[in-house]
Order: sequence, then structure tokens, then C-alpha cells
Amino acid sequence: MSLTGKVAIVTGSSRSIGASIAKRLAADGANVIVNYVSNSSAADEVVESINAKGPGKAVAVKADVSGISGAKLLLDESIKAFGKLDILVLNAGIMGSKVLADVDEQFFDSHFNINVKGPLFLTKAAAPLMTEGSRIIYFSTTLTNASAVLPNALIYVASKAAVEQFARVLAKDLGSRGITVNTVSPGPVDTPLFRQGKTEQQINFIAGLNPAKRLGQVDEISPVVAFLASPDAGWINGQNIRVNGGFVV
Repeated sequence: MSLTGKVAIVTGSSRSIGASIAKRLAADGANVIVNYVSNSSAADEVVESINAKGPGKAVAVKADVSGISGAKLLLDESIKAFGKLDILVLNAGIMGSKVLADVDEQFFDSHFNINVKGPLFLTKAAAPLMTEGSRIIYFSTTLTNASAVLPNALIYVASKAAVEQFARVLAKDLGSRGITVNTVSPGPVDTPLFRQGKTEQQINFIAGLNPAKRLGQVDEISPVVAFLASPDAGWINGQNIRVNGGFVV
């Protein structure tokens, strides 16, 4: 799949799934904006790796995309670096765990600012810059479709369900311009974000629920994003692609 000549923004791409996506898009030929909030050294490592291997090039841009000002900064720096935007991957997110009795306003707001408000307003600002053949890819979670979810996943799952609806509606809104909008929904993936707040026993239990009896790996997610970003995926629009090894079917 060739992305030669394309320009991509990947939010939250200094590590884990985001870093894997940035590297894969660049390997397929895209020039990539590696977005980060605080970990500049990790972002620089991703950029250095991309620029060393090619064929795509990369630059790092520090911007907090949970708010409108950060979204504007990211887009301004992206256009300054590469002159256009073809692919927007909204990977940045947080995953906290609290049961209803423990949910406070700060916990709610942090999830909806980063997981919902940020992607919406970044999309709003980016869409006018995008042309026919462009791609917008949101990130959700397989858990929104699971038959059983943990009670402490309430706010996280609710925030991701909102993102899935963004993709469905915007596929209709932007489709007339030749822009596709889809969602990628991984199952449990072995990342620091997933492991945060869980015991090894809990992690092993969750891994055991998968038919393969293991967690997903970050490099099993990025090829799906690369496909959706490619010209080959032009007739896929408004879809939620579950990448979970059969964790939810």
C-alpha cells in the first residue's frame, strides 16, 4: 500500500500504538506529524527512527489536543512542516477506571475532554484543509460492543461510544467531498495504558478471554490503520473495524 506524497497527523504518537502507526504510515511513504504532549524524548526517538528508515519523513509537534487552541497549534505546525493534510489519525486518549460511586467531575471531564472534545474540534479544524481522497480515522475500543464490561469502565466506554457516533455521522457529512471517516476499535492490547491500575492476575484473566489466550500487540493494530489510510480503502466509510483477535465477535 503506497502512501507516497501523503501527509498524516497521528495524535498521541510518541509511544505504544500511536508510535507504531506513525512508523507504519511513514514506511508506506507518508510524511508524518508525531504529536505528543509531554514526552519529548520519546517523540524524538520516533521521529529519528522514521527519518533513518524512510521513505516518509517525520517531525514532532508538541500540542495538547484536548482543547481548541492545541488543535489549532497542531494544524498550523503541520501545514508549516509539510504544506497539506491528507490523513488524520485520532489516536490520543486516556483510559481510567472508576465505578459510578467514585466518579467525580474531574474524572468525567478529563475523559471527555481528551477522548471526545479533542477529537471533535481537531476534526472540525482539519476537515476544511482536507481534499478528495483524504482519510479520518478515530480510535474506540472493542469494549463498546462487548456483551460484558467491567463496572469501572463506565466513563471510558461512554467516551469511546461517542467517538464511534462521530465517525458514523461524519462519514455522511464529509463523504460528498470524497473524505472517508472510520473507526478502529482494538481489543485489549499490551500497552502501558492497558496495564495501568491492573494486577498481573487481572491482566492474565483478560488475556485468557481471547481465543488466542493472549493480549494484542501494537504492531497488530497499525497495519489496519495503514490500510484504512490507503487508496485501497476508498469504499470503506462510516465503519467500525474491530481489531481484537476474536475477543468480541
